[in-house]
Amino acid sequence: MQLAELARQIRLLEIRTGHLVEEITGGAYRSVFKGRGIEFDEVREYTADDDIRSIDWNVSARMNSPYVKKFVEERELTVMLLVDLSASGEFGSTAKTKRQTAAELAALLAFSAGKNGDKVGLLLFTDKIELYLPPRSGRTHILRMIREMLVFTPQNSGTDIAGALRECAKLMKKRGVVFLLSDLIFPQSFASELRLLRARQDLIAINVTDPAEKSFPLKNPVTFEDAETGEIVEYSGNAGTFNEQLAAVENEKAAVCRRAKVDMINVECGGDILKPLIGFFSERRKHLR
Repeated sequence: MQLAELARQIRLLEIRTGHLVEEITGGAYRSVFKGRGIEFDEVREYTADDDIRSIDWNVSARMNSPYVKKFVEERELTVMLLVDLSASGEFGSTAKTKRQTAAELAALLAFSAGKNGDKVGLLLFTDKIELYLPPRSGRTHILRMIREMLVFTPQNSGTDIAGALRECAKLMKKRGVVFLLSDLIFPQSFASELRLLRARQDLIAINVTDPAEKSFPLKNPVTFEDAETGEIVEYSGNAGTFNEQLAAVENEKAAVCRRAKVDMINVECGGDILKPLIGFFSERRKHLR
């Protein structure tokens, strides 16, 4: 991609997601993700209004006077975007592929986090870690992330979501928010890693699918080629049975995420990407209340 074309695409993406960010950050983002933890601020002398459970007995013993620990809510959140770049993301029966849709979603989340002063990191993966950008704040950093999502050429074509989740667990030392953007193929292969990371982080899976993966227009025998492995599969069954199998795959994804206590957001290529996100924030706020 030429530099001028890349700059144009980045600018268009920034403009397109700009008004969407306003809708997400109009109270929804911060109300859902605020208060992810508290951090120690200082010790001070005890007053009659303090809870005795906050007394720091070690400091009090040294000072011969009661002192309490003071904590403040962490204002800065760390958001990590895990984006699947495997070859299956190149599929698209609409104007946008799954990879393009995932890039737009990631840009929207990154700009939303940036507007709230949070740090955002990016991990691009296939069946290996392709690129890692450590969490930082600022528009320049976010624009670099978007550039990488648009033009990065992965070395591999397979998928290892379990490996990406394990790597994320090692990279994130403090509790934050992790968005996994993928088509979540073969969810049983990373079910245990979902549970383990969910125990340490607020993990949200964004299931990026294409309309044809839910209702394939199958009328005659079809030859499929696996985009990641090159395997050829002949299918001569009927459309009803095939679409039932596709539905079973989506049900399995939902079941795996549900058992891991991971929220799953379904986003379809060519559709409204904001509506599912707003729906997620709305449900989260109901749950918090």
